Amino acid sequence: MLLAGGAWIGSLTAWIGPLLILFFVLLGVGSRGYESLKGLTYSLMILAAVTMAMFYPRFFQEYNGYKFTGLITPLIQVIMFGMGTSMSIRDFAGVVKTPHAVLIGVGAQFMIMPLLGLTLAWLSGLPPEIAAGLILMGSSPSGLASNVMTYLAKANLALSITLTAVTTMLAPLMTPFLMKMLAGEFIEIDLVKMMWDIFKMIIIPIGAGLIFNKVFRGKSAWLDKAMPIVSMIGIGLIIVVITAAGRDALLDIGMLLIGLVMIHNFSGYGIGYGFAKLFRMREKDCRTVAIEVGMQNAGLASGIAKEMGKIATVGLAAAVFGPVMNISGSILASYWHKKEPKEG
Repeated sequence: MLLAGGAWIGSLTAWIGPLLILFFVLLGVGSRGYESLKGLTYSLMILAAVTMAMFYPRFFQEYNGYKFTGLITPLIQVIMFGMGTSMSIRDFAGVVKTPHAVLIGVGAQFMIMPLLGLTLAWLSGLPPEIAAGLILMGSSPSGLASNVMTYLAKANLALSITLTAVTTMLAPLMTPFLMKMLAGEFIEIDLVKMMWDIFKMIIIPIGAGLIFNKVFRGKSAWLDKAMPIVSMIGIGLIIVVITAAGRDALLDIGMLLIGLVMIHNFSGYGIGYGFAKLFRMREKDCRTVAIEVGMQNAGLASGIAKEMGKIATVGLAAAVFGPVMNISGSILASYWHKKEPKEG
């Protein structure tokens, strides 16, 4: 980092990119040596890849006329299939066992973040399509990373898995509805088309994954180990492709967008926790709702933006949100991990 700063001061611009990329890679590798920092490794590697996309966008935009944005939807479908292979009907059992907790969690998920996104879009002064991306990010369901962070935070993992499953399955209805209601003034929303786009990205691959899990349960241990890695690589590729596609816009409004996304993300944790406390949920459940509300499915939001044909504008918030939420989620989970939940 010091060398990159020196290169900038000395106008050695050709060296700045490689040195920054090396900085994040070495930081990611080094974090593996500390138990409290291991959760940051993936996010730091993503930052290295994003830095590469910012400095050398042409390598991540197209090859022989094929635009890499065409990979986004298939990658999301693979990730959702992997989610389906790790799910079963038991993941929805929490709806029956603790319906009030699930109702509160789902309500918080589809109320807090969309309204926060709308508020920030109004106040941001960003171009309409980029501002609409904040609302899209907030209107997306919770992501798979929330389950990992919930486990690390000593929260209610069963509730987290149930909330992720339920909000994901509701996304084909709730996300287009919220976008139509909240983002209509910023961008034209085709409600039916968006419903179908989300349906084919979520319901079909998850359904296939559930069937695969039912038929091959116990016979595909290799797939259970491989899919989390495939999902992490897939999400990383999606973020890099979006960053390269929207590089010019990011250079213009990057710091403002990063600031808005951080406010969105951090407020989601805080308000989600307070919302759960308001309904006198247990400490473990409050932590779970906070993480579920604060951590959105950035990959799905990217896929929706791509299907809208606006990956370089509407998709920018999702590209920024991914690394930000993974870093903040890791820090929050690490903090809560050291504090045993006190149940009243």
